[in-house]
Amino acid sequence: MTTHNIKGFEVPFKPTKRYFERVYIGLRASQISGLEKFEAPDPAEWCPRGYALVQPEARGIHHSEGDFHQFGTQEAQDGYDLVEWAGTQPWSNGNVALVGNSWLGIMQWFIAAEKPPHLKAIAPWEGAADFYRETLFRGGIPNTAFWPTLSTTMQGNGNYEDISAMMTKYPHMNAYWEDKNAKIANIEIPMYVVMSYSTNLHTEGSYRGWKYSSSRDKCNDELQRFLDRYLLVRVSLLRYNRPAIVHRPEDNYPPSRTQYHTLYLDSGNGSLSYECPKTPATASYTADSWDDEGSHFTYTFSKYTEILGPSKVKLFMSTKDKDDMDVYVIIHKLDVDGKDLLCLNVPLDQQPPGTVFENIDDMALYKYHGPTGRLRASKRALGQDPSLWEEQRNSQAPTELWRPYDQEEKVAAGTVVELDIPIWPAGMVFEAGESMRLEVKGHDHRLHEYENLHLMLKNLNVGTHTILLPLVF
Repeated sequence: MTTHNIKGFEVPFKPTKRYFERVYIGLRASQISGLEKFEAPDPAEWCPRGYALVQPEARGIHHSEGDFHQFGTQEAQDGYDLVEWAGTQPWSNGNVALVGNSWLGIMQWFIAAEKPPHLKAIAPWEGAADFYRETLFRGGIPNTAFWPTLSTTMQGNGNYEDISAMMTKYPHMNAYWEDKNAKIANIEIPMYVVMSYSTNLHTEGSYRGWKYSSSRDKCNDELQRFLDRYLLVRVSLLRYNRPAIVHRPEDNYPPSRTQYHTLYLDSGNGSLSYECPKTPATASYTADSWDDEGSHFTYTFSKYTEILGPSKVKLFMSTKDKDDMDVYVIIHKLDVDGKDLLCLNVPLDQQPPGTVFENIDDMALYKYHGPTGRLRASKRALGQDPSLWEEQRNSQAPTELWRPYDQEEKVAAGTVVELDIPIWPAGMVFEAGESMRLEVKGHDHRLHEYENLHLMLKNLNVGTHTILLPLVF
């Protein structure tokens, strides 16, 4: 079997406090050979296991000929050709798998949807399938920091597709962006999918790609065992102040035994409650200030509880200062004393000797607050994903939402609008006495792919946002 990946780009990325020579997202330098490419398998590990590893440069990258296209039909067809080449070489047994993380994961959905005959399995770690909805314009709000920054790292001899410029030219969903929406329903081969909770780029795309493909063999366990035989769904849950629950087998994600609850927001005592407050009220925050952390609503658990899967929040909001609103929500975990907790993706006992919490970079790779959601009010229109067939629609969780994003509907000053905001999938554990806090604010959280990247984020907020209560979470 041939393990294959497309090498899309080289990222000149090093944490500011600790370098990859010391730790590579939880791996010591002694655990890798130096032959691996960024976010790709290590040949020194996989070739001795009987695999041939193909690591090409994508069209237009480094010395590959042509112009560089970011995702979409061109890169998918290039991947198709590469799979078929690898599957017909004299050293190949005709079985090709796609393996890789992030960009190398995203392209697997696109290539597999083209159905190259020699492609027998894919293993997208931290991918995405709908470039517009899941990464570039999540909630209708353009990502003005990560993608423009990433575009400056593209290295090649030809031209490259300027995604940042296209975001400005085409802010609404159209045929150009639709070409960057992988046809995941076409994928029928086995897949090994890894989704993390802390990424700002991949969580929803990994979840939807896994759930709405047509594959009947979808696995989440150790890779070589997957490539040898297929396994069950396995989930991990974060406990923040205790070791995580790892690789617990489940029948689905979210598990079929999941119970959905409705909580109401009460500004009188800043709580989330099963009882709807009898007295209407309002809460407000300064939407254009990074110093204003918004309105908070807390629920304390009386017994052991897990939040596993996507959630959503319904808000009724208005502003007198602008004809639109960018609204952000996040769920935090609090300990029994009300302290806001932060989860380390690589526990301290697995860090290099002598590492202390204060020396760990403020990046989403290393730290995680909790699941987030966002929405631009003018893009609030809901719809049905036309790519799903009836069986898939019937399998949707009640917290899943889909938007066309093909037009905008501005908000007249002072007009109250209903906003349904999806919150990305989570895996959180709460013991009795611990709490979750829902925050509603006018800016994103501070943990992103690079330190201080949040300072580059822009939105259209001006003045004050007002929330009318009670509301439903």
